[in-house]
Amino acid sequence: MMHSAKLLGSLRIQIRVIGALLLREVLTRYGRHNIGFLWLVVEPMLFTVGVAALWTATRSTHGSNLPIVAFAVTGYSTVLLWRNTANRCTSAIAPNAGLLFHRNVRVLDLFLARAILEIAGATGSTICLMTVFWLLDFMQPPHDLLLMIYSWGLLCLFSIGLAMTVGSLTEYSETYDRLWHTFTYLAFPLSGAVFMVDWLPSSVQGAFLLVPMVNAVELFREGYFGDTIRAHGSAAYLASSAAVMLLIGLLGVSWTASRVEPE
Repeated sequence: MMHSAKLLGSLRIQIRVIGALLLREVLTRYGRHNIGFLWLVVEPMLFTVGVAALWTATRSTHGSNLPIVAFAVTGYSTVLLWRNTANRCTSAIAPNAGLLFHRNVRVLDLFLARAILEIAGATGSTICLMTVFWLLDFMQPPHDLLLMIYSWGLLCLFSIGLAMTVGSLTEYSETYDRLWHTFTYLAFPLSGAVFMVDWLPSSVQGAFLLVPMVNAVELFREGYFGDTIRAHGSAAYLASSAAVMLLIGLLGVSWTASRVEPE
């Protein structure tokens, strides 16, 4: 009983710490001027709207009769989720090194605060865009909202693990920071955002489904489009990938903390 009380007490402290770090991050990044923290949602919305407008203007067909706006929103929103979450955790410790001298602040807290903030922004952006486009009759209501929430949640967990892994590597060497940003540009066309696995030759479908993000997009789109598409994503594989990535991320954070946290 005593151990449970101590654990709950420690958990409450860490939640307050992360909350304070979130508030500090918002004020540091967005300040109190203009629309302030609303940029957290507006910025990813602008990126997604830009992509949807570009695809619509160029009359992209993407190999099917799927609505271009819905296809763009359901694809590019997932890219912003994992990419922005990991990007924000690169070189995250140096600007906040002084905070580590506080007894209750740990490297894990710094990464989690930034990751949660980006996830909140990407999630809010996606919800707002889908709602607005639905009201404007550019999109229809989702076919299976629970499947969309489930796949999005698993991608959030995967993104947190990826962010901790990338953040730990970039603290070790600036080379990893440069390599990561290059990798994101190369990974975008392979992440499933601009295609459906069913459109690919059967000989390469299995290889693409090894990429966790592709499974997330397939499941997310299956939840939205329903039976109008043939999705190939595996929820079990995505969940396993998220768990493995979280484990790798936590190991990276532990290693990084042993190097940078004050004794």
